[in-house]
Amino acid sequence: MSRNAPRMNSRSRLVALLVGAGLAAPLALVSAPAMAQNERAPAAARGAEKAAASDQDLPIRKITLYRSGVGYFERAGSVRGDAEIQLRFSTEQINDILKSMVVVLDPKSGRLEAVSYGSKEPLARRLASFGVDISKNPTVPELLNQLRGAPIKVVAAGDQITGTILGVEQRKVPPVKDQAAYDAPHLNLVTQTGMRSIAVSDISSFELLDKDLATELNKALSALAEYRADRSKTVNLRFSGASGNALPVTVAYIHEMPVWKTSYRLILPDESAKKESGKPSTLNIRGWAIVENNTDHDWNDVKLSLVSGRPVSFQMDLYEPLYVFRPMIPVPTVPGVAPRAYAGGVDAELGKALVSAGEEARASRRDAGRSRGGMAPGSPPAPAAAAESLALKTAGDKAGYAGLSAGDMADYAAAAQAQAGEVGEVFQYELEAPVTIERQRSAMIPILSAAVSGRRVSIFSLADRSEYPMRGVELKNDSSLQLLPGPIAVFDGNENTTAYAGDAQIGHIGQGDKRLLAYAVDLDVKVLTSAENNVTVTHLKIVDGLFEQTIKTQSTTSYAMQNNDQKRARTVVIEQAKNQGWSLVKPEKPSEETQALYRFELPLASGKAGTLAVLQERTDAQRIGITDIDLPTILAYQKSGKVSDKVVEAVREIGKRQGVINQAERDIQELDRQIGEINKDQARIRGNMAGIAQSSQLYTRYMTKLTEQETQLDTLGERRIKGQESLDKLKNELVAYIRALNVE
Repeated sequence: MSRNAPRMNSRSRLVALLVGAGLAAPLALVSAPAMAQNERAPAAARGAEKAAASDQDLPIRKITLYRSGVGYFERAGSVRGDAEIQLRFSTEQINDILKSMVVVLDPKSGRLEAVSYGSKEPLARRLASFGVDISKNPTVPELLNQLRGAPIKVVAAGDQITGTILGVEQRKVPPVKDQAAYDAPHLNLVTQTGMRSIAVSDISSFELLDKDLATELNKALSALAEYRADRSKTVNLRFSGASGNALPVTVAYIHEMPVWKTSYRLILPDESAKKESGKPSTLNIRGWAIVENNTDHDWNDVKLSLVSGRPVSFQMDLYEPLYVFRPMIPVPTVPGVAPRAYAGGVDAELGKALVSAGEEARASRRDAGRSRGGMAPGSPPAPAAAAESLALKTAGDKAGYAGLSAGDMADYAAAAQAQAGEVGEVFQYELEAPVTIERQRSAMIPILSAAVSGRRVSIFSLADRSEYPMRGVELKNDSSLQLLPGPIAVFDGNENTTAYAGDAQIGHIGQGDKRLLAYAVDLDVKVLTSAENNVTVTHLKIVDGLFEQTIKTQSTTSYAMQNNDQKRARTVVIEQAKNQGWSLVKPEKPSEETQALYRFELPLASGKAGTLAVLQERTDAQRIGITDIDLPTILAYQKSGKVSDKVVEAVREIGKRQGVINQAERDIQELDRQIGEINKDQARIRGNMAGIAQSSQLYTRYMTKLTEQETQLDTLGERRIKGQESLDKLKNELVAYIRALNVE
């Protein structure tokens, strides 16, 4: 770049400015020619000197914290004349600032010239720009290979060797004792006495004799250290306004913040006042917000809002410059005309209409912005009248300090300092009075105090793997507030005193929702459980030649509970897991159910016992071969009503046909036996005939018998063939009959 280039190029790091739609007229960044003209204009024409300003001129006025891990900040104040305000943020917050910053000001009184910040070169690109590239964390052999051609002094095995680096190569190291040969990097140097090859593992130190190259290496290492130490950045907002006049300015942005948390105190009423167990009563719940200021700025008299919604929030690297890959195109050898791309057009009359509509929309937004700017801010509601002060004096009281009662905790605890309500589609707590939290400090703020309905219960679940139920509360949020997830400290007591009873935890409880809270083990109730599974065949029919039997599987879980508390009754809520694909048979209906659980209630009088059986069942169909169940079993099913008469008749017919097939198989087996006997006898006769004369009477007798046996074999063979054909036909008919069977 030429040194004589206009100074406007030094301002190329300006970022686009987001302006709240409808709150002010759109603001545009100063164009390059305008900035150049402004630089050349005389000082008198530009107005007053830029006033010195800092972030104290725009203090934080409002903060909204979300449970998605971000916070919305508003800074408001005024600047005079030409001023530049510096806002400091941590490096990790810059991306969120660039993504969300909004600046609102009156365009009639002044304007925002620019928002600028220090650019950040990618570390790998910056390191690669030095004469020695350490961007990829090179090893010693890789670093030495980069320095090819550079003079170097190497200390290896006690010798100092000076030379020029030729390169690094892998060389085979011969085996030593039990160690096999391996490849090791060797540095090749060109010295005054010739070529030297040195194992890199033998090098204890080396020195770059090229001072410029050594300086480049030190600069790269310094850049790496500087990158790690750069933890804070400044964003400059440059304003111009009428000389001496105050310019009201509001700057809003979002950046990462710790999730604000909630904790609750639940005060249970006196149980002795209730004659019947399990009946609803009024509970008092108080909520506290835990807020952390982990920023580097003090929050002084800040209007704080806490939102329960979880808006979508993500990070995008807008701070680090992005370089797009550009392909290397060869220099053309033949000149040509480059192609042009032309933008699409619209009809002239249509274009006029679009311009007119845009001007009307901008005028409407300006009018709306002025209308909203004239509205008086809402005043916080007047605090409630102070209740009668809590009497904790012990003077004159012989009994001394008696401690806090449940009524004291419910009536005189720290009052809620927030107003709750819906803003758009989210629910938020807005603190009535400004808060002050120093940087790197946290605070607990009372935000909720409400009376809700609930009842004492005991809760038993097999998943807890305990022989005792849990002492708990069934709480219904019938207030107008949202209860957010958090821990609950439960206090129990009476009109005279109170005591800590245990801890519970809740998820999100919307208006009208109901939840169970467990805070202690109920040692006064003992539980015994038993489980039983039963599988029975309920129906049998024939479908497509197969037996289809309907199987009913029943699972019964029995609960037996003993209330050993002689003074108080119990209502035990029993949680029973739902079996997937099963239906509830007994009891007919649960008192409540969730996606995975049934809940049943079992009342227990003081000192009494009770039982409950939960029966779930499922029905399955199973197909088996028609011959896998014998006739006696079928007849037994018929007597119990599980099989119809038609099914029995079909089974009898199958049995009858199978009997005919069995007889045909036996007939064939008999023919095979006879043929085998004849063949065996013929072999004996032929053996005897070999040892006698053909003219003898015995030889003639043998020949006559062989002739008779051959006639028998022909007859038996024909009968065998016909029998096999008949057997195959019977089998095919049986298969066809079975396949066509569909009998209920």
